[in-house]
Amino acid sequence: MGRTNGLMAVDWEARTDMDRLRRERLARAQAKLDESDMGALLCFDMSNIRYITSTVIGTWAIDKLVRFCVLPRGEKPVIWDFGSAARHHELFCPWLEGRTPAGISTLRGALPPETGRAEDVADKVVHVLREHGLENEPLGVDVVEPVVLFALQARGIHIVDGQQVMQQARTIKTQDEITLLDTACMMADAAYEDLHEALRPGMRENEAVAVVAKRLYDMGSEHVEGVNAISGERCSPHPHLYSDRVIRPGDPAYFDITHAHLGYRTCYYRTFAVGSASRAMVDAYARCRHLLDAALHALRPGITTGDIARLWPAAEEFGFPNEEAAFALQYGHGIGLTVWEKPIISRLVSLDHPEPIEEGMVIALETFWPASDGWSAARIEEQAIVTADGCEVITRFPAEELIIAGRTYFTAGRQLPGIRETQSHYNSNGYEPSSPATTAATIPT
Repeated sequence: MGRTNGLMAVDWEARTDMDRLRRERLARAQAKLDESDMGALLCFDMSNIRYITSTVIGTWAIDKLVRFCVLPRGEKPVIWDFGSAARHHELFCPWLEGRTPAGISTLRGALPPETGRAEDVADKVVHVLREHGLENEPLGVDVVEPVVLFALQARGIHIVDGQQVMQQARTIKTQDEITLLDTACMMADAAYEDLHEALRPGMRENEAVAVVAKRLYDMGSEHVEGVNAISGERCSPHPHLYSDRVIRPGDPAYFDITHAHLGYRTCYYRTFAVGSASRAMVDAYARCRHLLDAALHALRPGITTGDIARLWPAAEEFGFPNEEAAFALQYGHGIGLTVWEKPIISRLVSLDHPEPIEEGMVIALETFWPASDGWSAARIEEQAIVTADGCEVITRFPAEELIIAGRTYFTAGRQLPGIRETQSHYNSNGYEPSSPATTAATIPT
């Protein structure tokens, strides 16, 4: 199902069909709205706006809640955009047929209440609802500033949760969405190749982030949302944030690349050992991979998120008091225009509230295992398309076994082994000097 052809459009090959992408996304949103009790959807969430209208402005606007669109039942959407972006859409987005007026919300409260921006937003929305006779129907809203919510309610509008409708619309991916997701993974494959070549003692975590970001932006990434870079004693517990820590010989280092190609995200962990790996780290990686492979083997239409979650250990089995404390360590999630979409797979929610796995979903599965040394850990993730009879993995940088990154070292008589304790602790209990004839153990590649 997945395939990538390149990052440009060409006349001699059928690649991503953008017109079809726009039509099919809007049709799915309209169909799910028709199945609901709502008269219209009001969206401030940038990803929902993009799904419905195929418009986007800079990623700086993700958290501003300044743009909004209305999708009336049985009608085409109206998008109010930020200043001159509205004029740009009128010129360059013919599929919107001029339904692109300018509009501005409160800038997350930065504009004083007395400016009346919240009331203006409400008036604009109500005008469209009245045009279509929907002012007395429930209005689904995804996310909203309280002052805008209050202004809509003051005009007699009944507000309900619209986020679930949009999540349901976005759960099954279209052919072109799958192509864009696969292409995003291809770009992250390349970033991992650069990272593998660059990793060595003396590199800081933030420098590793820069290596990844450069490759992705060089390839045309729309947005590098984040790069988790976690090394050494920071690996367990997982802090979910990179630092300026300097990588040392024998360190574990794991990374998560989240970026967007034309809006479509990756969530893609890989773990390396730098220079060499301890036996505890090799064991942790093998356990982490086993948990991931069990989930991938089971992933297919007809099972539920609960079936996957049952394959993973309870939080107490790997050092956490409960599932909330261990959330997102043994984890699965849909992925599309945002990193976490339906379905969510976690022992916290999936055992009691399972959701069906369906063909056409794109799901990221990620596992974690702490090493017995108390500070190392492994983290691996694969993205997979759910096919008619199984799944297809689209994250291709190798991860079957623990990879050693960094320089290969040689002594006068041999290559240093790939499996060794992090340093030569001559005074540690049980240490015995090596015989000159000892054959080095290596990790299979």
